[in-house]
Amino acid sequence: MTDMILYHNPRCSKSRGALELLEARGLQPRVVHYLETPPSAAELRELLGKLGYGARQLLRSGEELYKELDLADPALDDEALIAAMVLHPRLIERPILVVGAKAVVGRPPERVLELLA
Repeated sequence: MTDMILYHNPRCSKSRGALELLEARGLQPRVVHYLETPPSAAELRELLGKLGYGARQLLRSGEELYKELDLADPALDDEALIAAMVLHPRLIERPILVVGAKAVVGRPPERVLELLA
């Protein structure tokens, strides 16, 4: 199988659940602790392309920081939202599994299995 990358936050139950599902199938993705090593703007753009998302779809809108930074403002374009995620990676939805040219947000965690078929 193509290399797998899991953008992971070990403090998140959904992220832990996705990793457990993969490991239960004998799969060992490369785990990226994105809060410690945040993706660059270019990496986020690539992820968004693989997900088929606009930047707004990858934001955790329930985060207090989302409200503090007024990221719901419809005048903010993808580049402004990507810049916010680079500076504040906890705004990035998780977990994200990347397999080759495709990616999926593991919410619920079982969604990561979609890329394994």
